[in-house]
Amino acid sequence: MVKLTDVCDIQYGYAFDSKCFTEDNSYMPLVRIRDIKRGFSETFYAGEYPEKYIVHVGDLLVGMDGEFNIAHWKSQKALLNQRVCKLVAREGTNEEYLRFAMTKSLKDIERKTAFVTVKHLSAKELNKLELNLPTIEEQNRIAKILSKLERVIDWREKELQYLENLIESRFIELFGTENELDKWPCCTIGEVADVCVGVVIKPTQYYADKGIPAFRSLNIGKMQVKDNDWVYFTEEGHQKNQKSIIHKNDVLVVRSGAPGTACVATEKYDGYNAIDIIIAHPDSSKVNPVFLAAFTNMPHGMNQIREKTSGAAQQHFNVGGYKTMCLIMPSMELQNQFAAFVEQTNKSKSAVQKSLDEAQLLFDSLMQKYFG
Repeated sequence: MVKLTDVCDIQYGYAFDSKCFTEDNSYMPLVRIRDIKRGFSETFYAGEYPEKYIVHVGDLLVGMDGEFNIAHWKSQKALLNQRVCKLVAREGTNEEYLRFAMTKSLKDIERKTAFVTVKHLSAKELNKLELNLPTIEEQNRIAKILSKLERVIDWREKELQYLENLIESRFIELFGTENELDKWPCCTIGEVADVCVGVVIKPTQYYADKGIPAFRSLNIGKMQVKDNDWVYFTEEGHQKNQKSIIHKNDVLVVRSGAPGTACVATEKYDGYNAIDIIIAHPDSSKVNPVFLAAFTNMPHGMNQIREKTSGAAQQHFNVGGYKTMCLIMPSMELQNQFAAFVEQTNKSKSAVQKSLDEAQLLFDSLMQKYFG
């Protein structure tokens, strides 16, 4: 084991005067905590600054508040702000290996750090941090393997986003933008679907370790079910809540947190129950459920949802609001054409997601193997 300070130099950020912060991008960007992971800043500094606090592309940065993120800086040169530090590996230390090792160590510190509002990482903790440092040849080998897996994960995530964008583009191509609603006949969602809500009280008395899975908001993604983190109802609880039982082709809509996010329940989820989500049972002769879910997710529906959403702290969307939303009604032929496109695209998404999950699982297991 070696001390972090023996294998790299640590430069701590400077307390730049907030009076000089600006959104004018003609000035030098300023790296703040929130910028480390995404790799760019939208805050700029209109004052004078010491040259030694300039950060360049590729520099290794650590956030010292909140989540203790570590990442290479990705965009143009910028200024190293307070509560951000830069690590510079010394000879004999592979900086990519250092990044991976520090990722694990920082998460361990974050997990153990007590906090009231925001967690803080001190310079004292960094200075006393110890790492396992094998030979430079072994560092290079490990860094190469993990970096390759990271690239695969990044590619797969970008593929998923591309496919998601493809669905949105196809919707607009067939049905127009949110500003072109008047090109189609319209009705309310309540006219083409029976709309209700899942169990709204805290149903803890119905919970069991095993039983009938129940949908919550966190199980609803944009046009896809998030098939994890289920809670379960007892058979008695399930039978007492018949109105909230899910059926194939139901459209499921988030009420609170990220209101309006919607997906369609496939045959796999027929018979599940639901907690505090909107459930729409579409009349298949009038509206295709895939079209209805997509409309809800698109700006066409989301703009209406924002207008109807109440709650300053917790965004909350009610059943009545969903029932009265204006829904465009293109021909069933067009709706079905769009649904078929989504089905094919989702097959591609499933294959990419499987590959992503496998790569992530391998990456996590190797991180555990190399760094404990």
